[in-house]
Amino acid sequence: MKGIAAGIGVLCLSPLLLTGAALMAASAGEAAQDSAQFTGCTSTVDTDRITEQVTKLLDGADGDTVRIPGLDLPAEQVPNARKIVATGIGLKVPDRGQIVALAAAIQESRLRNLASGDRDSLGLFQQRPSKGWGTARQIRDPIHASEKFYQRLLKVDGWQQLTVTQAAQAVQQSGHPDAYAQWEELATALQKAIARTFPTTGNNGTGEADVAGCEPGEDGSGYGRIPEGTVPKGYAIPKDAPAEAREAIRWAMGRLGTLYQWGGTCTDAHGPDPMGRCDCSSLMQQAYKHAGVTLTRTTYTQVNEGKAVPAKTLEPGDLIFSRGSASRPEHVGLYMGEGLVIEAPRTGKPVRITPLKDWTVLTVRRVL
Repeated sequence: MKGIAAGIGVLCLSPLLLTGAALMAASAGEAAQDSAQFTGCTSTVDTDRITEQVTKLLDGADGDTVRIPGLDLPAEQVPNARKIVATGIGLKVPDRGQIVALAAAIQESRLRNLASGDRDSLGLFQQRPSKGWGTARQIRDPIHASEKFYQRLLKVDGWQQLTVTQAAQAVQQSGHPDAYAQWEELATALQKAIARTFPTTGNNGTGEADVAGCEPGEDGSGYGRIPEGTVPKGYAIPKDAPAEAREAIRWAMGRLGTLYQWGGTCTDAHGPDPMGRCDCSSLMQQAYKHAGVTLTRTTYTQVNEGKAVPAKTLEPGDLIFSRGSASRPEHVGLYMGEGLVIEAPRTGKPVRITPLKDWTVLTVRRVL
């Protein structure tokens, strides 16, 4: 996708430009842009309206009923944009850094998690395994890809004083360094709209989220409403957790937003085959497999893994069981610390993070 609309240096996303850019992206499978949504620059776009549409979509609305100026496939693009923003918030990257990341991803992939690209380029940012961004599988993980983008951005001296396109180019090293400028207005509107959908997200005048008055409780209630498939604002994997638990949590977070599939293997949750998606126990099994820990396959057997511990002594990485009975539970989730649990809940729902207060805990198993 590198080089799409290269050299077009504009400060205003006109209908003609947006339509042309979308048509040029058709080789990657994107539909033509609905230019009727636009009237002049995207700075005139109603961010409140975009916020409403973003929230509507993430709350389960049919993607065909959602209209977001600048996005031709919002049902696919918005969840990816939210992962980029959520990762930035979790890493305490200022708003401007999130805008840089969104502009880069819009240019490189139109916010689609692409399975191919120029040479060995992959994913939202068209990162290349051969250039040290990670393995092909890692790059297709939006959380990993976003983390890597932000890590490199934050190492750029004075990046906050650069233009959005200069900052994006410093990370991406594209052959068409001026191509990112055209997406700055859209990226800015998206960042503002998406950030507003996080609980108590505000701005303290420094470009960073204002977290005052939002201390998470032990049961996760302090995070407020957590939109499905997202990382709640302010959460970070506990640094004092065992390395295996940290890796299992990180890997599981990479599956956020992917739809539940009963009997799914969780080996390719972002892929086209439904049986590659996750159910509750395969999410636990694969998360710990990537951390070097072997678990059995089903909830009925995982309840016998490790050792039983009291619920009041929960630690990150513990398996929490609910529904059914303590000896034969029907559901399992992974405790993330800070009163949060990641789970693959049920048919029709995505992998998500929920507060502990929403769980009826039957038993807890410590597998480390």
